[in-house]
Amino acid sequence: MIQKVQAAVRVAPATTELREFDLPEIDADSALLRVEVAGICGTDVKLYASPPAMISGPVIMGHENVGVIARAGDRFKERHGLAEGDRVFVEHYVGCFNCEWCRIGEYRHCVATDWRTNPDSRRFGYTSADNPGRLWGGFSQYMYLPWNTVLHRVPDTVTPELAGLVTPLSNGIEWALRAAGVGYSDTVLIQGPGQQGLSQVVACKQAGASLIIVTGTTRDKPRLDLARELGADHVIDIRQEDPLEKVLDLTAGRGVDFVLDCTSRAGTAPVLLGIDALKRREGTLVIQGELAAFPDFPVKKLTEKAITIKSARGHSYKACELALEQLAAGRFPLERLATHRYGIDQVDHAIRVLAGETDEDAIHISLMPELIGQPGGAVA
Repeated sequence: MIQKVQAAVRVAPATTELREFDLPEIDADSALLRVEVAGICGTDVKLYASPPAMISGPVIMGHENVGVIARAGDRFKERHGLAEGDRVFVEHYVGCFNCEWCRIGEYRHCVATDWRTNPDSRRFGYTSADNPGRLWGGFSQYMYLPWNTVLHRVPDTVTPELAGLVTPLSNGIEWALRAAGVGYSDTVLIQGPGQQGLSQVVACKQAGASLIIVTGTTRDKPRLDLARELGADHVIDIRQEDPLEKVLDLTAGRGVDFVLDCTSRAGTAPVLLGIDALKRREGTLVIQGELAAFPDFPVKKLTEKAITIKSARGHSYKACELALEQLAAGRFPLERLATHRYGIDQVDHAIRVLAGETDEDAIHISLMPELIGQPGGAVA
């Protein structure tokens, strides 16, 4: 095995350097992952441009990671039921597995992995490379895996690039089905046809929703077309028609049971539309919490309609397992979400593509260490 590893390191806001690291030493409780695919999502765009003050030092980003167990200690293999050579999806949470949250399976809420409140937290794609293990992100040839890594075995029929979609797909399953509770014969408005919104289309369709409506802008036409292919019943270009009027027309004036807001940095308009588009009583609105403030929030209308607001926050172990099952089933053309590929030497450009700073329209980007030195771009 090689002894030196190349990794893309965020050294300052919107600045990346390709650096070389020694391969970490592995003991009985740890392992090394040979990274095959690291996905890029909207969170990476935000963390790259404006790194959180809580996270200091050089950071190897990349929190949507798939690869092969290259080397593992005996206790690590026994604990995880894995062997060297197994392909796995790596969750980005690194919990303590001793607190009350971890003991009920909600390790995503553990303080040990909460970078917002704990400066010494551990989370793949967020943790400084100055910490022991060094390789704490997927924009690297290898990753260091401590004993408390959460892993999922990837089915043999699922390619590494397809497995790279587990994070957005599991988020869609978590938010639509487990947080909101979308089920058979429900009506749903999904706002925003990005990777999260399209994943929620699949989740809602699989759950048996009777009406799925997806909104976007004129620029999103290819994504809205893909939403139809994935199971959306209707799409609305909010630049071309009044979305509230259209939703009420499609539901015979009743409104929808659920609104899933997957917009990013779109201001207060999607939330206000969601409140109006929900049914007369006891609808559910799931939001991602992008708004730092909301002046004149319509609390009165919210309470009069008895609306429940839930936050979209990460994924659970079960959601990841369901995502892998969905990918293995091949029922939906989910490979269409993986639109671009780049080597880890092109991290800066790849993130800017997803941020919309170029003329390319990327839904989900796969970073592949094997593509170092090769041209990247849209999947043919």
